[in-house]
Amino acid sequence: MEIETLAAALEREHQQIDDGIAIFESGSHAGKQSLLRAIHALRRHIYLEEELLFPLLRESEPALYASIFVMLREHGQLWQVLDSLEQEPNLTGSSGDVRTLCRQLTVLLVHHNPKEEKVLYPRADVLLPEPAAARLREFMASGQLPAGWTCAKAEGTRSSS
Repeated sequence: MEIETLAAALEREHQQIDDGIAIFESGSHAGKQSLLRAIHALRRHIYLEEELLFPLLRESEPALYASIFVMLREHGQLWQVLDSLEQEPNLTGSSGDVRTLCRQLTVLLVHHNPKEEKVLYPRADVLLPEPAAARLREFMASGQLPAGWTCAKAEGTRSSS
């Protein structure tokens, strides 16, 4: 049995998040729950990258520092949109504010994800020793976002949800 590469597993998480947002935008009756799961999954994914993946990549290949810095800044932008979505009192596809925020989130992800997928994720497969790769896989399988955690470039603090 072949073990899925880290790059493939991380890209799969991107696709699952994108799919959750798309279900919401399609107007499906499961849309609100799908969006809430996507928001939680994206926050957890950002945590995984910032706390587990990026430090290992920086340590293994200092030349990646600039790319990681850009990803951190973009995580801050994503985090702000996630905060705004969670503060919406009525997460329905019919709300103009929610639709605008979802479009903004989608645009940010369309520009952000390919950079990670083309630059950082392939390096993870090459650079990370197996024990570190195993820890990342374990977190992807069952890890939880710590309560109150915010990304490095988040502006302000978010309310607990």
